[in-house]
Formats: sequence, C-alpha cells, structure tokens
Amino acid sequence: MSAIASYQNCSGQGMFRHCKTTARLIRNAKEIAPVTHLPTTPLSAVSSNVRTNIVMKNDVVDPHQLEAIFQKKRSLRSKIRKELKNMDPIQRSQEDTAIQDIVLESSWFKASRNICAYISCASLREVDTSRIVSDILSNQTDGNGQMRKKLYVPRVEDKNSNMRMLKISAVKDLVANSMNILEPSLLDSDGNQCEDALQSYMAMAVCCKTKITYRKSVCVMQASEPVDLFILPGLAFERSGGRLGRGGGYYDVFLKKYQKLAQEQKWKQPLLVALSYSLQVVDEESIPVTPYDVPVDALVSPRGFIPISPVAIERCD
Repeated sequence: MSAIASYQNCSGQGMFRHCKTTARLIRNAKEIAPVTHLPTTPLSAVSSNVRTNIVMKNDVVDPHQLEAIFQKKRSLRSKIRKELKNMDPIQRSQEDTAIQDIVLESSWFKASRNICAYISCASLREVDTSRIVSDILSNQTDGNGQMRKKLYVPRVEDKNSNMRMLKISAVKDLVANSMNILEPSLLDSDGNQCEDALQSYMAMAVCCKTKITYRKSVCVMQASEPVDLFILPGLAFERSGGRLGRGGGYYDVFLKKYQKLAQEQKWKQPLLVALSYSLQVVDEESIPVTPYDVPVDALVSPRGFIPISPVAIERCD
C-alpha cells in the first residue's frame, strides 16, 4: 500500500478524527497536478550572514533590549497570521503544489537518507507537507529491502521548549495531541519504542568555580546515523536566512542541541530548509534576531529554491 493510500486508509478508520482539516489535505494530495518547475534564485541575490540585533556583554543579554525584540517579533507574528488567514484558498493550493514539487524534484532531497520533517496542520496555515511525507514513507526501502530513507517528525514534550524527533514508518504511528496537531506516538503501530533522532535528559552537574550542583540538559544520540535534512516550518523568513517561528522556541532549542552534538561527533551538519508561502518572505532586517535564534540554510518558496549558507550551496552543486 502506498503512503498516500495509507493516509486515506487511516482517515477512513478515524485516525484523523481530531484533525479533519489535515485529513482533507492528505486526501487531496493524490489529485495534485504537476506544475512547471520554477526558476532558482541566483546565489548573488542572497547573503550568507544573518545579523544579531542584540549586543552581548560578558555573555549577558540586556533584558530590556531582549524584551524590545520580543515585542517586535510578536507584532510581526500578528501581521503574518492575519495575512495567512486572508490568503486566497486557490493561491494557497497552488503554492503548496509548487513548493512541494520543488522539494520532491531537488537533488538535495533525493540524496537525503535521514530526514526530519514537520507534519503540516491546516489550522496553523503551514505549508503543506503531505506529499513530501508520503514520498519518504513510500521510499523507506529499495527492492532488496535495504533502508533508503528514514522519517523523523516532531513531538512536543512540555511547555519548556523541549521537543523530540521520533521516527515513524507509517501514518498510523501518528496521533492527535491536545492541540489537534498530529504527532508521533511514543510507541509505533507494532508496539515498539520509536527511534529518537536526538534525546535530551536532565543530569546533575557541579560548577567548577562555585562547586554548586545544578541540573544540566544532556543530549544522547539514539539514531545510528546523523540527520541529513531538516524541513522546517515558520511564520516569516528572510532571504538571508532569518526565521521567525511561533514563539515557543522548540525548533531553535532542538536545532542548537543537534548542531552541537553533530559537531562533537564530527558529523556533517544537516541542511536546514524552510518552506514558505510568498507572503511569508519579508524584507531584510524585518525579523529581529537574538543569539538564541537558528538561521536556515535555504528557503523554498513558490518562486524557487534559495540557497543561503555555504552548506546549502555545497549540497546544491
């Protein structure tokens, strides 16, 4: 059974009882017609650097300056949310098709084996990923049973910006959370514990200077191989790599932990690609940036693929 058929079958069994809009998008994914491939933005049109709007002194951030930036972020989020709410449904569908076509046809997507991707939720007005998810799930093994692609999807753990990326093998591994957003269950459909792309736990540590004991977040790699590609959501993006999330900090915290671990393990850093509707691409320096924000390596909009960082440029050669 294909991944799309699995989606439809799960919908029929009430899998998406708590997320009807997502189920409708998945059913419609099968009927999406191909579109003409759109041009890639020239490398000269983007910058490889993302600024930071905060000046740190002795590794300490001025709380007044930080609050001013948070207020600007809240204002921009409100503006983008209104624009997304008023977006023409036909245009939204066309842009969903164009964005997913670009991803599915790209060399960087086809070459990626271990992929972290979000499960789109129509109520959040996120760029649709149903065809991308379906493609990965339908290409998990080759004709000889060898693993080709793995898919990890996000699961929010608490309200303290802690998130996990758990491997799923089928749509039936997903459940609707309290916010009606589809997430992976801790156990897959066969009752086995889902594989973690990165797992954090709290451990006790002692400060060298003060000898004070404190709790420290420790990362442990559960997957046997590093992640090649992250497909990221967001509310607004700049062509220089700036990304504005929804304010929870879940992706920024997770990505910083993963990047640090990849560096320690001497793994190649993953490619961070954000998906964006046309109206979500904002002017440069529109998104306030703090030291805690993680920029993206590339952006996919209906106009094409925008490589930003050296990692993206290297992967696109």
